[in-house]
Formats: sequence, C-alpha cells, structure tokens
Amino acid sequence: MKIGILGAGHIGKALARLLSEAGHEVGISNSRGPDTLRDLTHALGHGVKAFTSEDAARFGELVIETIPFGRFMDIPAVQLEGKIVIDTANYYPERDGQIDLGGLSESAFIARHLPKARVVKAFNTIHFEHLESQGDTGKPLDERRAIFIAGDDQDAKDVVTRLIEEIGFAAVDTGSLEDSKVQQPGTPIYGPDLTAVQAREALNK
Repeated sequence: MKIGILGAGHIGKALARLLSEAGHEVGISNSRGPDTLRDLTHALGHGVKAFTSEDAARFGELVIETIPFGRFMDIPAVQLEGKIVIDTANYYPERDGQIDLGGLSESAFIARHLPKARVVKAFNTIHFEHLESQGDTGKPLDERRAIFIAGDDQDAKDVVTRLIEEIGFAAVDTGSLEDSKVQQPGTPIYGPDLTAVQAREALNK
C-alpha cells in the first residue's frame, strides 16, 4: 500500500520506519519542504520518499496525519477526498491555543475539516518510544500492546487494524469518532501500557 505521512515528528518518523519495514511504500512530509527531509529519508531507507504535504496526501492511498492539532487548517483537505486518514493528533490547549471544538471529540472535529475523507483515530495514546520498540508480530494478538482506534467507517477501521497488526500491535476499537473521547488526553486509557485483553477490560469498566 502507498502511505503518505503528514508530519515528520516522533510519531511520523516511527510510523514511516515501521510501515516501510513492513513492505509499504511510504512518503513523508513536513512544513518546511522535502529538501529538509533528505537526511531522514536516507536514514530510514526502504525507499521512503520526501514530499510536500500536498504531494504526500496525493501519493498515499492511506494518509497518516500527525501534525500538531492547532495546525489542523494546514491539512490538505482537497487531496484527501475519498481516502482513509489516520488522525494521531491530540489537542493540548497550552500548545495549540484555545480552539472551540463545539462539543465534538478531537477526531470528529478533524473529520469536520475533512468532510470527504474516511477518518480513523489511532496511535494517539502511545508514546513514540513504545511505538518504536514494543511491537511484536511473534505474539498472539491478545498479548500484544494495544493501539486504540475509533471511526465511523468500518471498512476504513478494518484497513487500519491490519496495518496495526502488521507492525506488531493489536487494534482495540473504542467505537465511533465521537466515542474516541475516551482515548483523549487525561482519560484512563491515554498512555498506559496495556495488552489487548487489558485494554478491552479497561473499556468495559
């Protein structure tokens, strides 16, 4: 699969490495342009390409959005029409400024900005160092570290679930985009190292 990544911070870089090592074609972008990513793509190897944000969005059959929440207007909405978009962002008012979410979950708010995309929330509750080190494809799914996902499109969630499993984790579904409030910062499941079994138990409490 061709995967575009918007944002070359810790999560973006970790996912670029993991997904390219899993055999996917990966293109990554940042706000400063592809020339600033040459060293990174060289270090990542596996044919990872450097793009502008618009070109990364065009390139990907699936696109991962991992830029700071407060810069959501920079997400190239037109180029993402009809595509699966994984939203990894978390809203931190002290960093992002005051944003009126209108009572929506963070990802439902992003989906409103991307009305023709198929948004799935994922990778927002795990520290990048754990993302880089804790995946284990040799473990049974129930014993793997959980990655929480949420979305309104079941087919899109199924695709994201397969990607999560390919890099050694287990997807645990929290429900719709609006239900993804349970995996936002400050919630009990934001941050803890939970297996899939423990994660499902935590959600049922």
